[in-house]
Amino acid sequence: MNRFEMHLLTREDISDMAARGYAVVVPLAATEQHGPHLPVYTDALIVEHIARQAGERAASQVPLLVAPVLPVGCSQHHLSFGGTLSFTSATYLSVLRDLGESLVADGFRKIIFLNGHGGNDPVMLQTANDLAVRHPVWTAAASYWSVAREALRGIRADEAGIVPGHAGHFETSVIMALRPELVRSDRIVRQHERRSWIGSGPPGAFIGKHGELTGGDGFTDAAAASTAENGRKYLEVIVENVAQWLVRTVKTMEQGDRER
Repeated sequence: MNRFEMHLLTREDISDMAARGYAVVVPLAATEQHGPHLPVYTDALIVEHIARQAGERAASQVPLLVAPVLPVGCSQHHLSFGGTLSFTSATYLSVLRDLGESLVADGFRKIIFLNGHGGNDPVMLQTANDLAVRHPVWTAAASYWSVAREALRGIRADEAGIVPGHAGHFETSVIMALRPELVRSDRIVRQHERRSWIGSGPPGAFIGKHGELTGGDGFTDAAAASTAENGRKYLEVIVENVAQWLVRTVKTMEQGDRER
C-alpha cells in the first residue's frame, strides 16, 4: 500500500499518523488557460507528479503524507482568455486557511504547502504564516521552481525559455514528458515576443502590467523547441530537489520540537 498518499488511507490510518507526528504536504495547482496548445490542467498535472514522486522519496526518510492536489487556485489574470477556473485572492486565502484548519483538527502539527502555480504563491505564504500564528503548529511553503531554482540553472533550463514561465518552452516540455497526447503540437507558435520584465528582478520581487501578467497572448515564450527529453530532465532535477527540501524541512521541524 502507498502509505504516503493520504487520500488512499482510512481515517484510522490518518489519525494514527497524525498522532505520531507525521507531516502533511498539500500540493497546490490551478485549472487555467495554457495558450492554444496545452491543457488547462497543466499546473495540476505537473505538481501532482512532483508531489507524488518527491513525496515517495522523502517518505522513505521522514514521516510524511501527501494530500490530494487542490486543482483550482488564484487565476484571475487568466480569466480574459477563457478556459479558466479561479478563486479570487480573498476566497483562495479562505480556502487554504480552511484546509489548514482541517488538518489541525485532524491532529496534524506539521503542514507543508507545495505550489505549482505562480498566482497562488503570495496567498500560500500568507496562509502558512497565519496558521503558525493561530495554532501551535509548524508550517512551511514553497513553489517547486523556487526550491529547484539553482539546480535548474545548473542544467541551463533557463536558456531555452522562462522557468517556469507560462505555457512556454518549460511547461510544454514537461507536459510532453508526462502526457504527450495532450499537447496540440499543430498549434505551437514558432515565434513569440518575450516581455523582458517577466521574471526579472531578485527572487521574491514582483513587477507586472495590466493585461500582460501572463505574457502576450496568454503565454510567456515560444515552445517550438520543446522536447519530452528536456521535460524528463527538468522533472528529475525538480523531484530530487523537492524531495531533499521536504526531508530537510521535516527534520528541521523535528529538531525544533526536541529543542523546546
